[in-house]
Amino acid sequence: MKQVVAFLILLGMAFSANAQDIASLYRNVNPSVVTINTETRVVTQDYRMATDDGIGSGVLISNDGNILTAAHVVNDAEKIKVKFLNGEEIPAKAVRSASVADLALIKLAWMPKEYSVARLGDSDEVSIGEQIIIVGAPYGLEHSLSVGHISGREEQKTRTSGFTISEFFQTDASINQGNSGGPMFNMDGEVIGISSYIITETGGFQGIGFAATSNVAKMMVVDGKRRWTGINGYLLDKKQAWLLNVPIEGGLLVESIVRFSPADFAGLKGGFERISIDGKDLVIGGDVIVAVNNFTLTRKSFEELIELWETSPEGRHERKSFELKVLRGGQIETVSLDFKE
Repeated sequence: MKQVVAFLILLGMAFSANAQDIASLYRNVNPSVVTINTETRVVTQDYRMATDDGIGSGVLISNDGNILTAAHVVNDAEKIKVKFLNGEEIPAKAVRSASVADLALIKLAWMPKEYSVARLGDSDEVSIGEQIIIVGAPYGLEHSLSVGHISGREEQKTRTSGFTISEFFQTDASINQGNSGGPMFNMDGEVIGISSYIITETGGFQGIGFAATSNVAKMMVVDGKRRWTGINGYLLDKKQAWLLNVPIEGGLLVESIVRFSPADFAGLKGGFERISIDGKDLVIGGDVIVAVNNFTLTRKSFEELIELWETSPEGRHERKSFELKVLRGGQIETVSLDFKE
């Protein structure tokens, strides 16, 4: 009996120590976590333009205002406002985006009075079974904590060169609407993932969530050059292109353009009418991008285009231009998509 009592006491002490470790970890990392509020223009069912408010999460990763978040949180946003733990709100703009990995980098207009910068960890060193925490704003409940473990790892590589284009941790830590873009921390307080999506039948969290890994974030949007364009589009396959009378086997259907984005300044045009093809809801009537820098834009060559985009030389104040061939009103036109940072 005494042995059982001693075991229960030790077990209780272990649980208490673990809870204390998590509480301390949360206090240390929480100031680096931000809430992201967005405004997006959308086409309604009656073909009118309306404003849609969105919410997500992010994490400050540099002293000059760079914040990591999920691409789907900010890709279509015309206005981005970042809220810190002390309540201070600061405008931001999207500068990098890798939709294939659901990762984006946004930059603050100015730095807050009080802030804390999170450390990026090495996601390659993370093992299945490790304990993690996620901080975000599920359903608008800012700076909420969820605790779980790494349940698995999912990886996708390109068909052409074999390099990793997306990698996600599977986790049982709770992820819900508003958590998207929020950081996943290891027990050392390092960011090892960015909350992305869940598998659900009800719309709520059912125990299977995914977070893009920190190393892919570094490769694509922190150190990489996956520029944000302001284009919300859908890559057409051969059948869809034929149904839409596109004269090649594919192309990027431009569904909408974010105002004041590089795509907007290039003069690209979004759509205005909703249709459904093969169960996919699309917005048509805008441009279809059929080639970029002489790369024909089909599903087969899209990954080659991304590699071209990624490896293009870039200077800090140097303007870089991409030549786009677009199908507009039955004619092929050429537009220049420029980037300047």
